Amino acid sequence: MKFRFSDRELNFLVGINVAILVVATVLSKGDFLDVYNFQSMGGQLPELGLLAMGVALSMISGNGGIDLSGVALANLSGVVAATLAPMLIDADAAPWAYTGAFAAVALATGLVGGLLNGVLIARAGLTPILCTLGTQLLYTGLAVVLTGGSSLRVGNAEPLSAIGNENVLGVPIPFAIFVAMLLAVGWLLKQSPFGIRLFLLGTNAKAARYAGIPQGRMLIATYALCGVLAAVAGVIVASRTASVKSDYGNSYLLIAILITVMAGVRPQGGYGRMVCLFFSAVALQLLSSTFNLLGISNFFRDCAWGLLLLFFLASARLSLGDLRSFISVSRTSAPPHQPPPGATHRTTEG
Repeated sequence: MKFRFSDRELNFLVGINVAILVVATVLSKGDFLDVYNFQSMGGQLPELGLLAMGVALSMISGNGGIDLSGVALANLSGVVAATLAPMLIDADAAPWAYTGAFAAVALATGLVGGLLNGVLIARAGLTPILCTLGTQLLYTGLAVVLTGGSSLRVGNAEPLSAIGNENVLGVPIPFAIFVAMLLAVGWLLKQSPFGIRLFLLGTNAKAARYAGIPQGRMLIATYALCGVLAAVAGVIVASRTASVKSDYGNSYLLIAILITVMAGVRPQGGYGRMVCLFFSAVALQLLSSTFNLLGISNFFRDCAWGLLLLFFLASARLSLGDLRSFISVSRTSAPPHQPPPGATHRTTEG
């Protein structure tokens, strides 16, 4: 994850972050720069960032890849862990063991859910957007069945609560987990054979097949990793709020997709950088906190996220060069000038 000043996408995202920070600081008369405000944002950012990482990986795989089930799977992972962990270990008697069991059950649930997505897409040949939309409803329905539609309290274990609410050297633990996962996935994409194969698969699936890359196994592994990232987000949500619910974060999917598109991940596949995703997620969190500072309604915020998503999708499809070509073609294909009605033409007789 090298910082390259020649990367226009990265420079743009850094500039957006600086601009939002300056505007928020001016409007708040300096209060926005309070350490506790940044710690609060650092505790909220990882949920969206981890979900956006899953969306990014599925998009990079190409062939219309996308994971719409991340939020639902995160909620289901938390619900299953909150249901099974108390049956295995008493939180009051062994809080550390309970925390470990809770995290293990949640991660296993996310892995199984991700594998199901991958198998349906790779082996059954389902379209990713329709497949993950269907599993999104499935995972939400399972969570509703387990909770009866109401919130479920998480066991009173101090280590589990610390994951979502405590700081280490002034850095929120959720933010540290997010950065660690971001670095790990960034290394996986740039340095490992898996990442090289994934980028090739997203760039040209036909060439990847001729190169001997097992497309089915790659897709299954990719969506399994998406499920694990969703489960980590579910653990952070459960530990931060001390409860789990089937419909937590209804707007998170839209924001996760927006973060991914803002980061420059191409919906066509084959490109994506985790450092850009980091700055994209930070920009959205800064903007959300600025909206809170100004007292802007949540409904307007959802509208703003939707408009931003449409804008970045359009800009990804239409570059400045494409716009110039369109204008040039429009001019050359315009009909010849017609004389006004009643005008006469002079003829010359030899």
